[in-house]
Amino acid sequence: MLIGVPKEIKNHEYRVGMVPASVRELVAHGHDVIVEHNAGIGIGFTDHDYQAVGATIKDSAEEVYAEAEMIVKVKEPLAEERKHIRDGQILFTYLHLAPDVPQTTDLINSGSICIAYETVTSAAGGLPLLAPMSEVAGRMSIQAGAQCLEKSRMGRGMLLGGVPGVSPAKVTIIGGGVVGSNAAQIAVGMGARVVLLDRNIDVLRRINQQFGHSIETVFSSKDALEQHVLSAELVIGGVLIPGASAPKLVTKDMVHQMKPGAAVVDVAIDQGGCFETSKATTHADPTYIVDDVVHYCVANMPGAVPYTSTFALNNATLPYIIALANKGYKKALAEDQHLLNGLNVYRGKVTHKSVAESQDLEFVDPKVALGI
Repeated sequence: MLIGVPKEIKNHEYRVGMVPASVRELVAHGHDVIVEHNAGIGIGFTDHDYQAVGATIKDSAEEVYAEAEMIVKVKEPLAEERKHIRDGQILFTYLHLAPDVPQTTDLINSGSICIAYETVTSAAGGLPLLAPMSEVAGRMSIQAGAQCLEKSRMGRGMLLGGVPGVSPAKVTIIGGGVVGSNAAQIAVGMGARVVLLDRNIDVLRRINQQFGHSIETVFSSKDALEQHVLSAELVIGGVLIPGASAPKLVTKDMVHQMKPGAAVVDVAIDQGGCFETSKATTHADPTYIVDDVVHYCVANMPGAVPYTSTFALNNATLPYIIALANKGYKKALAEDQHLLNGLNVYRGKVTHKSVAESQDLEFVDPKVALGI
């Protein structure tokens, strides 16, 4: 198979779909890889590094899209990129389609085979291709939130961990999944007072076993959520419904009642965000103020640490890339239900139920669509 790796063009996005080591693996399996000029430069890999492991360098994204049978990316294709996606081409990347009607429409019209990292599942019930970036984003959320609390960022002017004789900031984390648990780890390490809310008692037990009395775990009722959001200096939103839009758990009224200079970090912004006041921002302009509350809603948070993020992502995606290339997409999907769960759009049909429901589109069972 001919695999193409274009350069990412989203604002301040320096990650790349495949590092040279991953390219080497595919070449060893007998496949050809084309890489756009300077695709890996953001993490220190030159065109020569890719050529040294057998890749061919192309001058433009147009050439990569025109030739490749499968496109491997990091972020969802922007409008400028989507016009190059063609009928029958495999697209393997993060898509986050549920809140993104224009992208969904373009991918349907393209006739391509679109497999989303974020909805591929595992036998344990997890999301193995989303987990690495959730780990990064969860840890980064506390770093970003700590900066948002600084007065120069219009924050409350608090040091997250306080100092002897001065109370630390209270951090409320909504959701105890991968994002939440990683956010909690960093927040505890920085000396903050941490409260984590979740509706799953087993999740709360796991968090309690992991952190002991250094974190307060709370069942997320409406009353508890409101209480701990309003009393916090920093609120982290880390909720996820696979493939679907994030639920708006924190209302405009709750944000209005938060402490002046408090901060929110919405890690769920890729799926629409879990604060009613959230709107996607970029690394170039990451924050805005609503009712004296600093909002950090960068839609590609891990892009700020592209070296770490790219390698973490490649570690997870490479086995699936090899399977798709070795077997062809139809056999690979037919033999792996968990990979099949990643199929969001197939030749004009929406094949992920949550995406279809979010946009009131017709859902076609992926097995029916594929004829398997």
